[in-house]
Formats: sequence, structure tokens, C-alpha cells
Amino acid sequence: MSELDGEHTGNEETGEHATQGSTQERECRRCERTEGLVSKYGVFVCRQCFREIARSMGFRKYR
Repeated sequence: MSELDGEHTGNEETGEHATQGSTQERECRRCERTEGLVSKYGVFVCRQCFREIARSMGFRKYR
């Protein structure tokens, strides 16, 4: 199969790749912010909300 047979993705003139959009917009579960998202362990809360609820979730501060 040659490159001409498939769909055209990206811009060949500038060498850019087509952007891959996510299937779902990621946002904070509490306040719906999209910036500063803590997604590790499937938490999906922003860093501000994480600081408020981290202890009740079982996280400990060591310093």
C-alpha cells in the first residue's frame, strides 16, 4: 500500500504531523479545571483540589 492510497494526515510541506485529539476532554472531577491535572493513579483532580483532599484520600506529606 503506498502513501497515496491512505488518508492524508499532517502537512507534508512543513513536515508537521497531524494532531491526535483525545477521545475525552480531561478535567478536574471537583471543579472542572483542565490545567494542573493530577492524573496519576486515576485521580483526575487539579492540583489545587488535590491539596485540599489528599489527606482524606490517604496520601501523606513527608516534608
